[in-house]
Amino acid sequence: MKIHWCGTGLSAIPGLRKLITSGHNIIVWNRTIEKAISAVGDITKSIKEFDIQELENHLEKGDIVVSMLPGDWHVPLAKLCLKSQSHFVSSSYISPEMRELHNVALETGLCLVNEVGLDPGIDHLMAHTLIEDYRNSKNQNDENDISFFSYCGGIPKVKNPFCYKFSWSPLGVLKALKSPSRSIKDFKEFDARRPWNAISTYTAPLPTPEEFEVYPNRDSLPFIDQYRLNDNWKIKDFVRGTLRLKGWANAWSEIFSEIENLSGENDNEKLTKMSDKLWLENAYNENEADRVVLIVSLKASNRDKTKWHKTYVLDAHGDSHSTAMARLVSLPVSFAVEAVANSKISPGVSAAPADKSLVNDWLIKIKSLAQHLEIVSK
Repeated sequence: MKIHWCGTGLSAIPGLRKLITSGHNIIVWNRTIEKAISAVGDITKSIKEFDIQELENHLEKGDIVVSMLPGDWHVPLAKLCLKSQSHFVSSSYISPEMRELHNVALETGLCLVNEVGLDPGIDHLMAHTLIEDYRNSKNQNDENDISFFSYCGGIPKVKNPFCYKFSWSPLGVLKALKSPSRSIKDFKEFDARRPWNAISTYTAPLPTPEEFEVYPNRDSLPFIDQYRLNDNWKIKDFVRGTLRLKGWANAWSEIFSEIENLSGENDNEKLTKMSDKLWLENAYNENEADRVVLIVSLKASNRDKTKWHKTYVLDAHGDSHSTAMARLVSLPVSFAVEAVANSKISPGVSAAPADKSLVNDWLIKIKSLAQHLEIVSK
């Protein structure tokens, strides 16, 4: 069995290096060989220029393909895996096109694993743990009101006036700001056309409590089923969202206005110009530390009295070896690769595992990747 790791961008390196140094048989594929050599050339010579036809020529039954390439490559690579009877792993969200491959993967016994990075990924593990803990607690009661939220953000360790810094092109962030979101707020579906229409503040229960700005991200509602909440639970609030430093909304107000006023055929060109300017002004400096904060919380209340409440709190900083974002995205990907290799993940299209033994094992490993990780009970 060989592992074909495609993509050596900034968020891919720690997990890739871990698999190589652990002795796995790995071929590294990247569109620019020089960048791949710079990233892992000191520990492997098995580096090839990425070409999907060339990759197909090297694929054998039972191999594993890891896609750390841009999102539009995931489905083509997953289809190639089905054709070659190989497995597939990616950190990205499961797209409708990826989900359509489930039955074929199931029938052929192949694993197409997604959502095993930071967010989505680690947040899923925490959500599964909290929900299962509550389900098995003496305080579980179908009359309780359930409030769930998951907020994650990559932020600068040292706050700058813009309240944000970029590790790669800002274009993706700008496009995401154009996206609407769906969540549940006070028992009702809450739709936000733009993130800045739904910003609220949240005080994270870190060792020194810290206030952040948060907003819903994408469509939270499908995760009610993915997280296996009981059908008869009364869901008061359910949101998966983004976390930013306090002051972010004010610092970005001009950006919001520019995005809101976009219209016409030149939108992408305007966004690209905005992206280039932001990259020049707010990119991370070499060796500058980043920070990741992830909060996942579940609360059950009855008549406004809290009956059960636990919150995962993760705080990680970049160091001399890697950024916090790179560690927390790529190392869970490496855990998923090893789980597939050891037949610990079921065939079909799947996200981060809900299996208790795998979840516990991964969370123990993840604790060593952060400066702070605990469950706060109230």
